[in-house]
Amino acid sequence: MKQFISVNDVEDINALVAKAMAYKADPLKDAALGAGKKMGLLFLNPSLRTRISTQLAAKNLGMESIVFNVEKEGWALEFEEGAVMNGTTVEHIRDAAPVLGSYFDILCVRTFPSLQNREADYAETIITAFIKYAAVPVISLESATLHPLQSLTDIVTMTEVMATTPNATGRKPKVVLTWAPHIKPLPQCVANSFAQWVNAWGEADFVITHPEGYELDEQFTGGATIVYDQDEAIKEADFIYVKNWSAYKDYGAMPEVKGSWMLTNEKLLKTNAAKVMHCLPVRRNVELSDELLDGSNSLVTQQGGNRVWAAQAVIAEILKQV
Repeated sequence: MKQFISVNDVEDINALVAKAMAYKADPLKDAALGAGKKMGLLFLNPSLRTRISTQLAAKNLGMESIVFNVEKEGWALEFEEGAVMNGTTVEHIRDAAPVLGSYFDILCVRTFPSLQNREADYAETIITAFIKYAAVPVISLESATLHPLQSLTDIVTMTEVMATTPNATGRKPKVVLTWAPHIKPLPQCVANSFAQWVNAWGEADFVITHPEGYELDEQFTGGATIVYDQDEAIKEADFIYVKNWSAYKDYGAMPEVKGSWMLTNEKLLKTNAAKVMHCLPVRRNVELSDELLDGSNSLVTQQGGNRVWAAQAVIAEILKQV
């Protein structure tokens, strides 16, 4: 693995999941693997779980990690090729990234979409520039369109649950990604990424449900069944992944929604005692009800904890190349 930007960088998803679970069982078994190596974590937008879990993963592998909040602590970066820098940006990525590449063995980058220009966001201008100019392996800590470490964690968590849950029918688990309400427009990153990974995994009956107007980019959802009725979509579900996202076609918009889309215990009665997932942070009683988040069907804490092991598996694979 030379970089980690999407599921396309992974040769064998189940092997990577097994590696993550092995680290969960024995976090320090490769404590010398990263000895003498340095990892930089650059944040262009805030983070809690991603930042701390990745730092812990690096520490478990014997690496030193340094965190830098670009927008708060550094110069405003310019990413446009050939730009005349007579505005607010101070340093071009062509100058910054090569220096950072000389400091670190692995560079981790977290950015965020503008939700204003779909073409620019979906071109992944920022993370692509770091890959182009840094000359070291790059790990995405979330980009304009994808969140691969979260999605690997999600597959790890579902695999972990299935390993302890008898499957009397022998069928694939039914996994449902459902849109949820929110007070402001959010990017499609987590939803895109989850869809991409579950489709590539190929071990689930995968359904995506959302109101009309919230369709995702088909390059990520191809292979999933799309259902516009949440009640119908979640019938006999084994896992329900709850997440808000804004519109892709009418980019960044929040089309009007009729009916209730917040998942509740009452709706869960239609499922196969489905386990409920969310990447966090979550707006309680907007996206998900207290009763579900705090109930026995919730996997959100387990998911959050597994972020360390997913990151550790990815970093360990990349360390083989540096």
